[in-house]
Amino acid sequence: MNRTRNTLRLTDDAGTNGEILQLVEKWGAPEFAGDFAEMIASLYRLSHQAPNSSDMVLFKRSLAELRYAQGVFAPYREIKKLCIFGSARIRPPAKIYTCATEFARLMTEAGYMTITGAGDGIMRAAQEGAGAKNSFGLNIMLPFEQAPNDVIRHDSKLVTFRYFFTRKLTFLREANAVAVFPGGFGTLDEAMEVLTLMQTGKARLIPVVLIDEPRGTFWKEFIHYLSEHLMGDKLISPEDFNLFKLTTSIEEARDEILHFYRNFHSYRFVEKYLVIRMRHALSEEKLATLHKEFLSILEQPIELFQRGAFPQEDNEPEIADLPRLCLTFNRIHFGFLRQLIDRVNEK
Repeated sequence: MNRTRNTLRLTDDAGTNGEILQLVEKWGAPEFAGDFAEMIASLYRLSHQAPNSSDMVLFKRSLAELRYAQGVFAPYREIKKLCIFGSARIRPPAKIYTCATEFARLMTEAGYMTITGAGDGIMRAAQEGAGAKNSFGLNIMLPFEQAPNDVIRHDSKLVTFRYFFTRKLTFLREANAVAVFPGGFGTLDEAMEVLTLMQTGKARLIPVVLIDEPRGTFWKEFIHYLSEHLMGDKLISPEDFNLFKLTTSIEEARDEILHFYRNFHSYRFVEKYLVIRMRHALSEEKLATLHKEFLSILEQPIELFQRGAFPQEDNEPEIADLPRLCLTFNRIHFGFLRQLIDRVNEK
């Protein structure tokens, strides 16, 4: 109710407020009435801000793309998904092409669905390994190089975007893990955006693996550059390297992803606490060790303890029984938080 009252002030028009409420009530979505009212009110205010045709195209198409993508993914919400990025220019019989195919097959066997950019090269290789049934394709409209590959071309789980930002948002919003194979500007852009959003806390932490072929040097040399120049010039911190893993083994890449969810389930912020939901509670000895080991990422008042679900988590009844690890996280050192999750997952 408070959210609805706050929303209604957006229009500064009592008559319009009442009309919005009546419209939302007709939709039969009382749980999200305030959210729908806020979106409608935003459109109402936009109509009074003298938008031009370019503004209208941007707002209309971006909302339509996000809405359509949400509908495509909604039936598969309970299935974990892996985003695979890589060059559209790599062709068989390149070793890295085969690696991508076999890796996607391994992850399908592990119960994951695969999301790619729907193009050729590494994207096609991954969808060959996963199969159309277990694949999503997020295509982008480009004047060259990007057309849906024949694995996903006629599948209902293919979404074509006009805007990169709506496509990127969908990639990361739906992903439970990310695997990045060698690629060009687009691949590096996708990889660095994922790492940047996790480093700054704008995206939830998920496993990210940089995969090269056996004895490959693409990512090894890239990490060397990061170490020598970015970290060497103190533009990033050593703990940022915890946000990803470099490997030339697809089995190791698979194990890295699966291990991330061995005990860790998810996390959210509740008031002053970061609440990590786990499949199994930690021992008191392990809890004391974590308190000592990760003291530097806790803010005053320093707290790290276990408990059940908070009342604020009532909107997630399906995980109400999971134990919680609660800490006063400083919301700065996400690389160390990634390390903490690894410690939670240890046997």
